Amino acid sequence: MKKIGIHHYIFLLLLIVFANGIYCAAAEPLEAYKTETPPIIDGKLSEPMWEKALKMTGFKTFKPDYEKEPDEKTEALIAYDQDYLYFGFRCFDRDSSKVKASVTRRDNMFEDDFVGVVIDSFRDRQQGYGFLVNAFGIQGDGIMNVYNNLNGDHDMIWYSKGVIDDNGFTVELQIPFKSFRFPAKKEIVMALGFFRQMVRQTQDVSCPPMKVDGGNMLSQMQGVKFSGIKYRQVLEVLPAFTHTQLSQRQEGQMEVVTKESEASLTAKVGLNSQLTLDATVNPDFSQVEADAGQVDVNLRYSLYFQEKRPFFLEGNEIFEFAGNTEEGPLVAIVHTRNIVDPEFGFKLTGRLDRRTTFAGIYARDKGYGLSGGSDADVSIFRFKHGLTKDSYIGGFYTNRLSQAADNHVYGADGRIRLFDTGVAEFHYLRSSSAQGEASAEDGHAMALRFSLEERKYSVDMGVQDISRNFSADNGFVTRPGVTRLALFGVYRFFPKSDIFLKIEPFYWSFHLQDKESGLWETFNLFTLRLHLPLRTQFRLDIVAANEVYGGERYNTSGMGFQANSQLSKYFSFNLFYRGTNSIFYDPDNPYGGRSNRVSASLDFQPTDQLNTSLIFSYQDFYIPQTYEKKYEYMIVRSRTTFQLNKYLLFRGILEYNDFYDRLNLDLLASFTYIPGTVIHLGYGSEFEKLQWAQPDYIPSDRFLETRRGFFFKVSYLWRL
Repeated sequence: MKKIGIHHYIFLLLLIVFANGIYCAAAEPLEAYKTETPPIIDGKLSEPMWEKALKMTGFKTFKPDYEKEPDEKTEALIAYDQDYLYFGFRCFDRDSSKVKASVTRRDNMFEDDFVGVVIDSFRDRQQGYGFLVNAFGIQGDGIMNVYNNLNGDHDMIWYSKGVIDDNGFTVELQIPFKSFRFPAKKEIVMALGFFRQMVRQTQDVSCPPMKVDGGNMLSQMQGVKFSGIKYRQVLEVLPAFTHTQLSQRQEGQMEVVTKESEASLTAKVGLNSQLTLDATVNPDFSQVEADAGQVDVNLRYSLYFQEKRPFFLEGNEIFEFAGNTEEGPLVAIVHTRNIVDPEFGFKLTGRLDRRTTFAGIYARDKGYGLSGGSDADVSIFRFKHGLTKDSYIGGFYTNRLSQAADNHVYGADGRIRLFDTGVAEFHYLRSSSAQGEASAEDGHAMALRFSLEERKYSVDMGVQDISRNFSADNGFVTRPGVTRLALFGVYRFFPKSDIFLKIEPFYWSFHLQDKESGLWETFNLFTLRLHLPLRTQFRLDIVAANEVYGGERYNTSGMGFQANSQLSKYFSFNLFYRGTNSIFYDPDNPYGGRSNRVSASLDFQPTDQLNTSLIFSYQDFYIPQTYEKKYEYMIVRSRTTFQLNKYLLFRGILEYNDFYDRLNLDLLASFTYIPGTVIHLGYGSEFEKLQWAQPDYIPSDRFLETRRGFFFKVSYLWRL
């Protein structure tokens, strides 16, 4: 009989605890105003119906401190009819000329003054649909999770307009009920939370007021009653056409190496008000903006790139998992970017009942990447069942099957609110992997975490164990074969000062055993962080650390600082520096040295429509005893955008990589009417310091264009 380890008993105990959770109802709901005369969405709040709408006032701060009277007053209005939700906001400001707003692309307004609503349509405290707009009505949307984070990957179709006036600004929102899921009942209660960010005042406010001992934000939102809403079946068809042409310099001449024209089709069907089926054939995953350059030398782990492809982005938030601590080696259980080149795919997402969320993906990935060159069938399943307050229990199953290799991962995760300010989390996963005809190898990844959040202090601690054979081909694991203990603690001072809004000394650490060598390593970060006006932060870091690599332990201690600020309506900056002892990660001959890392960015917005940013990244490695520099890596990136209106933008990116002596230029003209209905026209060019000297290229002090690319994409969303 197979021996049962202690971790199995812990896992079963947690399942029993979680399964006995009871759903708790919120406070008595208010009743929204149902209108027969919908407003004109012009941002002016001039229609008579707004006088009858349900009004929400009493906004209080939750940043930099809880439940303080804000510098400016905010009012929110709620109305609806059988097809749409309507929200109006009056945002007062004593000097409206200093309201930070920009005419920019969708989901790029989160550094502006903005206002909006989060809708927990099932009132289960697990997730909420966020609809946010700046003072010009530029939209930002996404899904808020149990950690109060808004995942901006989820795009919805809705309408908004904003106007700046002498008293501040006003905005109007019109949200179709078919743009999000809700219970199909004659009368429903949704939980609504209203939020405003005031950049110049360095304040974030909400209604209802958020309390530190009230659980997560979703648990504290106001119940609002709606009746007579008709479910309209969602049917969307998205055809797209993409043409690309790539040229490369060969034997001194620029020649076309690939020219492709492809059509694709994606469809969405609302099976009911709670479940949605997506399907795609020959999906178009062309990216409007390439990944920004990153330092790609002397790496211990592969670089992690965010998912950008629309088919996978929607609903991606459900794959977040519990129990992980900051910078944990299990980065993601599901990282859909590992599905490199899918021929077709299906996705089912939604609710099985009020408290149970489900997502399933199947894709056929053509012969690339993790399958050793052979085609792979990828299946991913995830469910979450809501329990008491913002607690839940969930499960995962993923597989990747091909002729070259098989990989299966399955397990559970969960979160339970132990008391008003304390939360416990866990995950337990098993993997089974086989290469070709070899026998399968099993592995595990498990973790326990506890966090405590009070007004003046916070504590976060977690333990994680990943076996050497654990493998997740559909996920992202930086370092198997470790046992890791992570600790975090912060104490907050709120001085009565116009300069220091909040002072936070904190300690963050992890202590890790490398199972291959049996050695322990430690990382200890001692930080003093200051919060100042104009959303300014400054922090000083001291690092006491060592790291195990190749069976040896190396000193990696050092120090650094960070600073960022919105200096004015027109300027903002970020600055980071850290100098530490470091490791040269040569598998055959590693050695210790010294490294400096610098990153800086400056954003300049001279007009509402024009924005330019300059980004600088630098890293080096040298031997302190001899000052011999092993490498020096610098990237400078300039990005300028002119947004003619909310639909049409022109953008230019210039990036210079000093390490490779390479210059990249990318130009884009983009028209986006609504998510899905787009026209993109792009051009890219790469230059290197070379010259043609038959029969080969030789180094030069001048740039030569070596690659050139052109792409055109058009798609149109039919919503029936």
